[in-house]
Amino acid sequence: MQNYVFVIDTNKQPLNPISPKKARRLLDKGKAAVFRMYPFTIILKTAINNPTISPCQIKIDPGSKVTGFALVQNNQILWGMELEHRGGLIKKKLESRKAVRRGRRNRNTRYRKPRFLNRRRPPGWLTPSLDHRILTIGTWVKRLIKFCPVNEIWVEKVKFDTQKMQNPEINGVEYQQGELAGYEVREYLLEKWGRECTYCGQQNVPLQIEHISPKSFGGSNRVSNLCLACEKCNQRKGNKPIEEFLKKKPSLLQKIKSKAKQPLKDAAAVNTTRNKLVKVLQKIKPVVTGTGAQTKYNRTKLGFPKEHWIDAACVGDIEALQLRTNQPLLVTCKGQGGRQKAALNKYGYPIRLGKSARLLSLRPLGTVRTSLQVHGATNSN
Repeated sequence: MQNYVFVIDTNKQPLNPISPKKARRLLDKGKAAVFRMYPFTIILKTAINNPTISPCQIKIDPGSKVTGFALVQNNQILWGMELEHRGGLIKKKLESRKAVRRGRRNRNTRYRKPRFLNRRRPPGWLTPSLDHRILTIGTWVKRLIKFCPVNEIWVEKVKFDTQKMQNPEINGVEYQQGELAGYEVREYLLEKWGRECTYCGQQNVPLQIEHISPKSFGGSNRVSNLCLACEKCNQRKGNKPIEEFLKKKPSLLQKIKSKAKQPLKDAAAVNTTRNKLVKVLQKIKPVVTGTGAQTKYNRTKLGFPKEHWIDAACVGDIEALQLRTNQPLLVTCKGQGGRQKAALNKYGYPIRLGKSARLLSLRPLGTVRTSLQVHGATNSN
């Protein structure tokens, strides 16, 4: 089953998405033409007066590396997409640029007074690698709204309830004893320990929450003292201190101790951008938020596989969902090129002109301005 096809009439009014079969018939009969390839959209050659529209919801599962999108209409998943971010590449390029600039400064202008202390960042500033995620998600949401009748945006705002993990006794009985009790901590541990047994590395088996320092020896319920273990390892360890249990495996002991206090880098990236992402999306359409634990609970209850776009469809308070597609659109962010005047080798020396510099050297200035304006107009459409 493929993604449903977006449809607009001759006045570019978004209509209900249709199945690929119906879209193929309209194209074969000459009643429609291809308007856009990604996402695939057809435009009718006639105007539709007073169409019957069923509102859709754009559901988003933000991730540090991959963000899932799903389009849901009447509890049916009609369209899915997985957007692969380039935050890691942006960070790597910025570090490379920083090293080149610092080297050039040390070679040529060692006498110049440092200026890094006189720069001010506006409130809510994010690093380029994080801000890129928000801008890309916002771009795709605006793009989908052009071709589909969307009334709401559902987004997973927070993956883990860190307050509950740090102090489980702080919340009320209703939250602790509800259907989502324990899902926050378990989901965090699954992400942190790679969904495998901490002691033997076994995967695809039922995992239990294990106290690294036993409670009988003063261990707490804090998330920094918890890991995952299969039933066999959990029974073997019992209430032994981890130093005694792994005395013959010093390397594994050191690895567990260092990882237990290590925060999740990906989770930190998501938590840093979640509030700003919601603010940006609220300016586009009304936003409904949910938690990652609720998403996992819905997906497990409905029996869906673990996929980013399926997680997006399971965001929020839902009762039933029906899959109408199993082939999501896979999108990778590539950027829009750079303004670097010269490409450098690994030692920091220029080896050739950059793309923008070659363009300026090969064409008259007026031609360059015209081509940039046309390129911008194409992107705006």
